[in-house]
Amino acid sequence: MTFDTLQNEPGSTPGNVPVFSVGELSQAVKRTIEGTFERVRVRGEVSGFKRHSSGHLYLSLKDDQAVLAAVCWRGQAGRLSIQPEDGMEVICVGRLTTYPGQSKYQLVVEQMELAGEGALLKLLEERKRKLAAEGLFATERKRALPYLPRVIGVITSPTGAVIRDILHRLADRFPRHVLVWPVAVQGEASAAQVAAAVRGFNELPADGPVPRPDVLIVARGGGSLEDLWGFNEEIVVRAVADSAIPVISAVGHETDTTLIDFASDRRAPTPTAAAEMAVPVRADLEAAVRTADLRLFQAMARGLADRRKYLDAMARALGDPQTLLGAAVQRLDVAAERLENGVAAGLRQRRSDVAARAARLVHPHQLLAAKGQALAAGTRALDQAMAGQLDRSRARRDRVAARLHSGLFASELRVAADRVRRAATDLDGSTGRLLKAADDRLRAQGRLLESYSFRNVLDRGFALVRDADGHVLRRAADTSVGQAVSLHFADGSAGAVIGGADTDAPSKPRPAPKTAPKATPAASSPPPKQGSLL
Repeated sequence: MTFDTLQNEPGSTPGNVPVFSVGELSQAVKRTIEGTFERVRVRGEVSGFKRHSSGHLYLSLKDDQAVLAAVCWRGQAGRLSIQPEDGMEVICVGRLTTYPGQSKYQLVVEQMELAGEGALLKLLEERKRKLAAEGLFATERKRALPYLPRVIGVITSPTGAVIRDILHRLADRFPRHVLVWPVAVQGEASAAQVAAAVRGFNELPADGPVPRPDVLIVARGGGSLEDLWGFNEEIVVRAVADSAIPVISAVGHETDTTLIDFASDRRAPTPTAAAEMAVPVRADLEAAVRTADLRLFQAMARGLADRRKYLDAMARALGDPQTLLGAAVQRLDVAAERLENGVAAGLRQRRSDVAARAARLVHPHQLLAAKGQALAAGTRALDQAMAGQLDRSRARRDRVAARLHSGLFASELRVAADRVRRAATDLDGSTGRLLKAADDRLRAQGRLLESYSFRNVLDRGFALVRDADGHVLRRAADTSVGQAVSLHFADGSAGAVIGGADTDAPSKPRPAPKTAPKATPAASSPPPKQGSLL
């Protein structure tokens, strides 16, 4: 059954049209479209681009009149020269087919290219503005190249003339150890391989078996904009911008410009110029070293000559050492002579002073004799005084005995006894009053002391805290966690151990303390001083 059999003949009626199933009709349409549009080139704007997890690409091509669905299978997607993006104007080569499951036709893409250089430049400018806005091209990100790198990493094609030019130029200027990371410099796989090479060099350990380069050169020969497009991909630009190793970009000729030129630390117009930037000229270094050596020798010679002249001038300014020493020796002799004479004169003066003081001293025998005479005189005076006092005592005794015999002394004794009794009575009354007053004061002081006693405070619910040595702890700062203390209550004592601060316990209002009655001191006693609660 072909599509032609579905057409109604002129004059036929609907009842004569054969009936087909949906699947038969879909297959007839599929064969017709694929046979008519076996290979086509379609130009349009990419819209709704999506890369499926299976690797297939799904997109739509549109213009101002229609929209065409397109699909690129996984095997073909890896061989595309460009990666499609929304808004990109492309030319797709492929064949038309249908998708019966959704009753739509679509283009199976086999090749894809940008629709002209103008579109490429437009895409390039848009990408450049986007990456510049992210700061990937900022000047402050650029790093200085090492003056003489130990190892140079080159990312390029291993079979092109670029690597030979770089190696030849390095050998002419200053031979260095070169590591080549072979990559494809054109085509779909170019961008991924270049980015992987840049990151691979950065991931090499500094002390590993493969030396880590001090500078990288990304190089490629000249070509069209399409040929150099791999170096405009975001993956390459971001890898170069993130590189911890300084990068020299040498892609194309001097007039060619790619995005990695803006992200790299230095742009070289050609691969040969990149090699010249990487290393200095060895002959120039040797000449500079020789020149510096000559200047150093001349400077040292001039310095030695200047110091020799300065030393000669200082020597002329100094006096003759022998003369200076002679004068010093003479002064030393004079000082030694004066010292010797001074010592002798001092000793003579000291002897004279000692003799004068010795002449004024009294001999000890004379002092002992004088003291003995004074002691004898005092003894005689003491004996005379004791004898007189003894005589007066005998006379007084005689007078008392005479008065006793005469009876006068008995009446005097009775009078004296009366006075003693009256004095005793007065003394008893005064002593009683004094004792009562003292007792009253003592009781008042006792009541006051009892009112001030800390035991009354303990009766109101408080406790006295003492440490292991019996010292009273008045503040929480005097305690430490784990310290053993004793708590004294009104009815006894208990042991405790200090724990951490309880910050979660709710705050409870403290009851108002009861007012203790004040003791009234005795009127005759002075007001007592306030005592301590503890």
